[in-house]
Amino acid sequence: MPSKNENNSIKVVELFAGVGGFRIGLEGYEGRSATSDYQKRFDSPYRVIWSNQWEPSTKVQHASDVYVARFTDKGHVNEDIMEYPVARIPDHDLLVGGFPCQDYSVARTLNQAEGLVGKKGVLWWAIHRILAEKKRKPKVLFLENVDRLLKSPAQQRGRDFAVMLASLSDLGYALEWRVINAAEYGMPQRRRRIFILAYRRNSQIGKELFKITDPMAWIIRDGIFAQAFPVSNPQNFLATSFSIQGDLDVISERFPMNVYDDGPNLKSADHSPFENSGIMIDRCVHTIRTEPDFRGKIKTLGDIIYRNGDFQIDPSYFLEPYSLDTWTYLKGAKKDNPRKSKSGFVYHYNEGPMAFPDPTERPSRTIITGEGGSTPSRFKHVVDVGNKERNEVKLRRLIPEELERLNMFPPGHTKLDGISDVKRAFFMGNALVVGIVEIVGRTLAERWRLGE
Repeated sequence: MPSKNENNSIKVVELFAGVGGFRIGLEGYEGRSATSDYQKRFDSPYRVIWSNQWEPSTKVQHASDVYVARFTDKGHVNEDIMEYPVARIPDHDLLVGGFPCQDYSVARTLNQAEGLVGKKGVLWWAIHRILAEKKRKPKVLFLENVDRLLKSPAQQRGRDFAVMLASLSDLGYALEWRVINAAEYGMPQRRRRIFILAYRRNSQIGKELFKITDPMAWIIRDGIFAQAFPVSNPQNFLATSFSIQGDLDVISERFPMNVYDDGPNLKSADHSPFENSGIMIDRCVHTIRTEPDFRGKIKTLGDIIYRNGDFQIDPSYFLEPYSLDTWTYLKGAKKDNPRKSKSGFVYHYNEGPMAFPDPTERPSRTIITGEGGSTPSRFKHVVDVGNKERNEVKLRRLIPEELERLNMFPPGHTKLDGISDVKRAFFMGNALVVGIVEIVGRTLAERWRLGE
């Protein structure tokens, strides 16, 4: 729960809020923490004072409706962030958001006001606009995206991330990043995402980062991510260091050819130079591949499934016998007849087998936005909830409450009149794992200094 002394709270603005994953991770929910399955009290220093959620492709704003139902409409704006006046966004200490990741394409110069072109990819520049126009810039940014950001686009691996790093550096921030797979730290879903922490130069943590003399020590041991989610560095893997040179339009056109290489391992244009962990200070990048170092209890798909009698499950979630052949085919290995691309290239489409039903003794596969609905699908989760002692097989899809638990949301968080189960599943396919935000937030708060 937010601190009772609001003057000493860390004031948060949440962009691209969805159904509130960042907010729950930072504030807790109804005064309890996600990592305790909402059993333990959570006295949080964070307070979300303003939030924005806008989905441009739909008339009905379902995600915003859920957000308001759970957190009230105080400080919440359901308007296009690209059109919203920055002057009306309150000053804040921490800016958070899982900015949309679709449609990354060619980056334009800022004076063209397009940034990373695409219906949603352009929204990175909404963050940039707030940072550029705010007189009192936030001390820290905490951002999330899919890990392919490190290697997009295919023709210039890492270019989009390089543009982001350079733009943040030019605005006075140093940063660290880490690709985190939630399941590798004991959480119930194999969901890999990149998380970014950027620190303003004159903030307490920023002052520490700008003065470091051993970049690898920050990545491996001393940084916020390293302390929140410990790692090891493979002994046979060397760090890469390089500087990103030029204006943003030059980076867009020439990356990675326009970097100054300080190390032996800078890759070619067909391989991203960014590894899963790294820092950037004054446009100088230090990056290295790390491995998770976790020795705690692993939560599994089986741990979150509701068993018979635990929860009233609609019969439509159980697979009909007549559909089993279709489910089996879609989940199986396939090698289809030759296909031809639009350019005339002939290729074979191959797929390997997927487990059917999904194993419950380990963390689940990643939830996707198409998880909902009864139509057979290769990617939807199916579990066996039959009685094993009686050799009973009873297959069903995951219900929305289970999908919420896989992302460590409170069960029933997205349940609201007028919102279908398919839409609830879509929300979870777009969401982050709340436990990661909570753990990073706790670690960040321990190093935070208010009143700077």
